[in-house]
Amino acid sequence: MSWLDLPAGTGFGLGNLPYGVFSTPGTAPRTGVAVGDSVLDLAAATGDPVHATGSLNGFMAQGPEAWAALRRQLQEWFTDEAHRGTVEPHLLPHRDVSLHLPVEVADYVDFYSSQHHAENLGRMFRPDSPPLTPNWKHLPIGYHGRSGTVQVSGTPVVRPCGQRKAPGDDAPTFGPSLRLDIEAEVGFLVGVGSELGSAVPLAHFPQHVFGVCLVNDWSARDLQSWEYVPLGPFLGKSFLTSLSPWVVPLAALEAARVSPPARDPQPLPYLRDDEHPWGLDIELQVRLNGEALSWPPFREMYWTPAQQLAHMTVNGANLRTGDLFASGTVSGPGKHQRGSFIEMSWGGTEPIGLEDGTSRTFLDDGDVITITASAPGPDGTRIAFGEVTGRIEPAR
Repeated sequence: MSWLDLPAGTGFGLGNLPYGVFSTPGTAPRTGVAVGDSVLDLAAATGDPVHATGSLNGFMAQGPEAWAALRRQLQEWFTDEAHRGTVEPHLLPHRDVSLHLPVEVADYVDFYSSQHHAENLGRMFRPDSPPLTPNWKHLPIGYHGRSGTVQVSGTPVVRPCGQRKAPGDDAPTFGPSLRLDIEAEVGFLVGVGSELGSAVPLAHFPQHVFGVCLVNDWSARDLQSWEYVPLGPFLGKSFLTSLSPWVVPLAALEAARVSPPARDPQPLPYLRDDEHPWGLDIELQVRLNGEALSWPPFREMYWTPAQQLAHMTVNGANLRTGDLFASGTVSGPGKHQRGSFIEMSWGGTEPIGLEDGTSRTFLDDGDVITITASAPGPDGTRIAFGEVTGRIEPAR
């Protein structure tokens, strides 16, 4: 029980306690913890300067023991009436705060780990070949993105310009993307770095990863399809990646852990996770202008975040505090479980009918995309991840 008046069914209960960075008018950004409809000013409540830096990086770098200690302290504060007098003055209504990018992003890696997503795209673009490339079930495929364009939820999405070439065109043209898309993803934030030249074993995943957030890896499909051979995504991805403002601690997701799908063939030893499975039962929802279109299930992901981290470092690449790696588009086997418009509209050939009588294949200027998610929490509760949202603005 808690002395807090928590809303019934809140996803921001004591089993969650996600971290973010917030400000109020006339004050500097600082660390907060979401609880119910309130935000605890952690800098003021603890007096610890690490929470007054405007970034979670300093605290994340302290490591698992510090993360666990603060989590225990917060849960004690909110359950023991004796702490109410000192804690309650530092609770602010959520509606009165502005939320900021929670971390200083060091490196950004995006994976391609949903078998359903990869097969869907393979069937679209390689109809006469197997839908998966020969390497797909042997390693988590990924690419390095542009960390400087990772921005907090709500940042406007300016339609990118670039080269594009339709299959029937003789030469490329330049202009705004005509096939602007989303990728509904789950992101993982590294707290503790690693030494250059040393791989991070799969079992060490919770020693390095601090928490989980939502990601929308906006994608200009026409720019991407022209540029990606032979080196992969570049300008079709690097214009913006949106991040949710609340970071759910990894420790809050124990009840959400599930076994991943069966792997065939078995991966190489450094990727085998029989003893340390990190599948997560996270249910996403994608909304366009308020209308729910899709419910992608993260539990279906073929490669888990622990395997992604192990593969990302197996060559000796080091981790840094603030590294972000994302799952890749989350898609399930059903039509209403697809995490991108290119899948929902099957490459633009099957327009998506909307409640207002209009339809979409890709995104129009003025469209607002909102991705939310929840997961099982302790004692039958739900863990909420907040939301990542963006409004499409015309090209400049």
